[in-house]
Amino acid sequence: MGVADSLSTALRLGLSTLSVLCAFSLPGPSVADENVAQQAGPDQVVRSVTEQVMRVVADANTYFDEDPERYYREIDSALAELVDWRGFATAVMGDYYSRGRSMDSAGRKNLKRQRDLFAQTLREGLIQSYAKGLLAFGGAQMEVQGVEASPQSARIASVTQLVYGEADRVYTIRYQMGQYKDGAWRLRNLIIETINLGEIYRNQFSALAKEADDDLDVVISRWNDTISAQAEELTSE
Repeated sequence: MGVADSLSTALRLGLSTLSVLCAFSLPGPSVADENVAQQAGPDQVVRSVTEQVMRVVADANTYFDEDPERYYREIDSALAELVDWRGFATAVMGDYYSRGRSMDSAGRKNLKRQRDLFAQTLREGLIQSYAKGLLAFGGAQMEVQGVEASPQSARIASVTQLVYGEADRVYTIRYQMGQYKDGAWRLRNLIIETINLGEIYRNQFSALAKEADDDLDVVISRWNDTISAQAEELTSE
C-alpha cells in the first residue's frame, strides 16, 4: 500500500494527523478569565502539536521494532495537553451521560466511574490506532492554512490544515477549537474532508448501548474491539 493509499485509509478511519485529538466534540469552552496569561492561538496550537507529533514519528523509525510501547508513550505525551480525555468521553456518551441529572447520588457516582473508565479505554485504543496510522505516512507534508473565528464567540475558532499525499492528493482537515477557562485552546471537534468524527463516535456509542440494553459497562468493554473490527472492514474494501 502506497503513502497515498495509507493516508486515504487513515483519513477514512479518523486516524490521520491529529484525529486522535480527540477527534470529536468536546464540551463547550468556558469563558477565559481576564487574568489568564496570553496563550498560543488555535492555529499555533495545531501547528505546534503537529510538528511535535511528526518529530516523534520520524524518531520512531530508529526504535519502533524493538520498543513500540515507547512510541505509543511519546505520542500520548505529545497530545496530552491538547486532549481532554474526560471531556471527550462525556461528549461521545452524549445523552447517556446527560441522564445522570435525573439519577440519585449512587447512580451519578456509578455513571462518573463509567465515564472515567470509558475515557481511559478511548485513550488507550485511539493512541495505538492513531500512532500506527501515522507510521504509514510519516513523510506526508502538512500545512496549516489559517484560522477562522466563529461569529458566535471569540472563544471558538476553526483551523484548516492541508495534508499532501502522493499523486497530488490533498486532504482537508478542519479543527474546531475552543478556548477553555485556563486560556488554552483545545479541540472540540474534527472534520476530515466531509467526515465529522464527533458524530460518528456518538452514533457508534448509541448503537452499542442499544445492543447492550443500555448496559454501559458492556459497551465500554466492547468499544475498542468494535472499532478495530470496523477499521479492518474499511481497509479490506
